[in-house]
Amino acid sequence: MTKKQKKVLVRIILTVLLVLLLELLPVKGWLHFGLFLIPYLLISYDILRKAAKGIWNRQVFDENFLMAVATLGAILLGEYTEGVAVMLFYQIGELFQSVAVGKSRKNISALMDIRPDYANIERDGSLEQVDPDEVEVGTTIVVKPGEKIPIDGVITEGSAALNTSALTGESLPRDVAAGDEVISGCINMTGLLKIKTTKEFGDSTVSKILDLVENSSSKKSRSEHFITKFARYYTPVVCYSALALALLPPLLSILVWHQAATASLWGDWIYRALTFLVISCPCALVISIPLSFFAGIGGASHEGILVKGSNYLEALARTTTVVCDKTGTLTQGVFEVIGVHHHTMGREKLLEWAALAESHSSHPISQSIRAAYGGILDTSRVSDVQEIAGNGVVAEVDGHRVAVGNQKLMRQEQADTQECHEIGTIVHVAVDGVYEGHILIADRLKEHAANAMKELHKAGVKRVVMLTGDDRRVADAVAKELGIQEVYSELLPGDKVTQVERILEERGSTATSAKEKVAFVGDGINDAPVLSRADIGIAMGALGSDAAIEAADVVLMDDDPSKLALAIRIARKCIRIVYENIYFAIGVKVLCLILGAVGIANMWIAIFADVGVMVLAVLNAIRSLFVKK
Repeated sequence: MTKKQKKVLVRIILTVLLVLLLELLPVKGWLHFGLFLIPYLLISYDILRKAAKGIWNRQVFDENFLMAVATLGAILLGEYTEGVAVMLFYQIGELFQSVAVGKSRKNISALMDIRPDYANIERDGSLEQVDPDEVEVGTTIVVKPGEKIPIDGVITEGSAALNTSALTGESLPRDVAAGDEVISGCINMTGLLKIKTTKEFGDSTVSKILDLVENSSSKKSRSEHFITKFARYYTPVVCYSALALALLPPLLSILVWHQAATASLWGDWIYRALTFLVISCPCALVISIPLSFFAGIGGASHEGILVKGSNYLEALARTTTVVCDKTGTLTQGVFEVIGVHHHTMGREKLLEWAALAESHSSHPISQSIRAAYGGILDTSRVSDVQEIAGNGVVAEVDGHRVAVGNQKLMRQEQADTQECHEIGTIVHVAVDGVYEGHILIADRLKEHAANAMKELHKAGVKRVVMLTGDDRRVADAVAKELGIQEVYSELLPGDKVTQVERILEERGSTATSAKEKVAFVGDGINDAPVLSRADIGIAMGALGSDAAIEAADVVLMDDDPSKLALAIRIARKCIRIVYENIYFAIGVKVLCLILGAVGIANMWIAIFADVGVMVLAVLNAIRSLFVKK
């Protein structure tokens, strides 16, 4: 409990003791009234102050005003115990809600613990702690065992096991050594590491993640907007209704039915109006709906699923179509050369020329060709490099025109290709327009990819589509292994956007289909345009990927595709809880308002309709925190 929460708890306990004592004392009249003001003011002074502030600022109609008017009215009518009890239970409900919010904030604050306090820089043979903001790109920093990695970089010396649980939700450590890229926010568990920084602190992974989480509450869902508007109009309506209930029935009784204008007549209807006010307080809705979303986002972040706002959580819950990129999303994205076929110049020579032509490319296929060659590349032998998007690379190597790429590129070079009977990505090589052979490259499926597709269907996803720039045979083989029925291959980056737009159009324009959302899942490296175009963009395996964190609406912080179904289940559970609270709160209040207006419900029922419903709604809301894998 916080210091503020403890103070409220002390006030609640003292108020209960004072009320019990006053109930036992044989005092009447003004002394009884004066003594009851002590526990009343003790428990309600902050609510009365907020109500007065609201009136002064011309923002009258809120729950503080409702509570102040209802309880002061009850006390003036002589219902001292009920007046204090209403405020007492209201404060208990507020305390309960505050503790619940604190609980849901723990998951967020646990993520906030990844913020590094300092970076170690070696100067004059000793380590100096500096602010991470002051560290320039290219600086070598030292991370000792037990310390957080403050800035993204590449290990130049040392090896260690890293704890990435705060980022990914996974408990297993990750082993790293010299040459490996590491990201900020991970905790060094074992060895001493020297890291050459590749980004400034403001651009590093930890800064982007913290900014994402801290701003998630600013993007509200339709449900939250509904509750905000509802409370804005609902509160003044019930206040004027309560005023009408207090004045019109007794006036009609006096003027139409000629009843005597007695104090009991006026007192009965004013009591009903005050009961009406307590019942009508919209606390359960105003508090529990945002809390449900906040808890849902907190529970998701604990599992390494970062949602940028409750509007995206709501969209994720309505996802019925999932479109997946293949490479890096469903496959490991680690390509290996598994064969060199039909070569006329020799295997090593073909690999050497292909590696030289690809020497300036950062594409995973280019990296695999260079790795398969294994030798030192003299890039001075290469000139006039042209990277043709979606087709391959053409370069001058030792004065010869070397083309490395797919069938389309070979047709442009007018080189006749040889067919390959094995499944994999085929990279053809032509020199001066003459076909010299092809390189067969394979990518492995992620361990849980096939099961993840089954889990998506179990989670209520009706349609799964795979998009890839790969050859049709490779794409079909991967789709068959994963159990995906719909696959589109040999696509350029722009073609993927076109396919997603077509799927969005196919969804239809009926009220039901308009609520169904299309999600695109990519690895975040080159999928930014498609992530932005879909109803909801999900970046998978986005550790260290700036493009993913910027473009995606949901970021899965590790490479496990099974997190897709988990994210959808979390979102659906959260939305289900939101609607449960809306229907329950409005249903109980409408029933009790009717009972209060006809004189059946008293202040004690009003307390349940307000505080009781709020406590039950908050209890239900914090269920969003608990995620079943």
